[in-house]
Amino acid sequence: WRFTFYFISFFTGLAVLYDKPWLWDHRECWTGYPQQPLLPSLFWYYLLELSFYWSLVFTLPFDVKRKDFKEQIVHHAATIFLISFSYCANYIRIGTLVMVIHDASDCFLEPTKIFNYMKWKKTCDSLFMIFAAVFLISRLVIFPYTVLYNTYYYSMEIFQPFFGYYFVNALLIILQLLHVFWSCLIIHMVYKFILQGTMEKDMRSDTEESDKDEEREKTKEKEKNGMAYFSNVTSNSYIQRNGSEPLNNRTHLTNGHVKER
Repeated sequence: WRFTFYFISFFTGLAVLYDKPWLWDHRECWTGYPQQPLLPSLFWYYLLELSFYWSLVFTLPFDVKRKDFKEQIVHHAATIFLISFSYCANYIRIGTLVMVIHDASDCFLEPTKIFNYMKWKKTCDSLFMIFAAVFLISRLVIFPYTVLYNTYYYSMEIFQPFFGYYFVNALLIILQLLHVFWSCLIIHMVYKFILQGTMEKDMRSDTEESDKDEEREKTKEKEKNGMAYFSNVTSNSYIQRNGSEPLNNRTHLTNGHVKER
């Protein structure tokens, strides 16, 4: 269902913004500010994104705790504050750019998870490499240049800084720090994939506790098998040391006695 949302949201954002001047010329984000009309398409696009992130907050207590659970909480809180405040301060144009940039990479992450759960390893790895490339380019290159540089420098050409200027930039910097955190995990996985031809599962940001439970069960099963094998070997060794034949050469009768072969 998340793949469905990100797919619809991303292409909805493109459909809404493709003919808007600020998508191609970022200085247009501030032309006429703060007297910028709110188009109905932008309003519904904002409402779609804000409702989705609020739904993620409401379902947090019921979600499986993932490896980056704390970072996800910070991300959801910063995103909700950013969408809400940008709407109130009429930072609509810069807000739409932030949302469409973030949805671009998530369109590839969700199908990667799907094929990972289906055990389609080659398809999963191929999609993950595409996701990694889109994520690193969009979050570490396009986002700083299109959004951070825009809000930090271009906005100064139109008006002097006020509370909204500092608050919005602080939230955007928090998002960028989270981008760097997740990028480090992704780069580490790509590095392992290039060297070993496989990716470490515990480095994925979507590693779930259920996966860890399965690994623990497999480990316990191996330990039990090892103990059974050790017990069998020691029993045979004990019997042989006492001058008897090993159990392999004996036949057990129904009454419990042992018949020599």
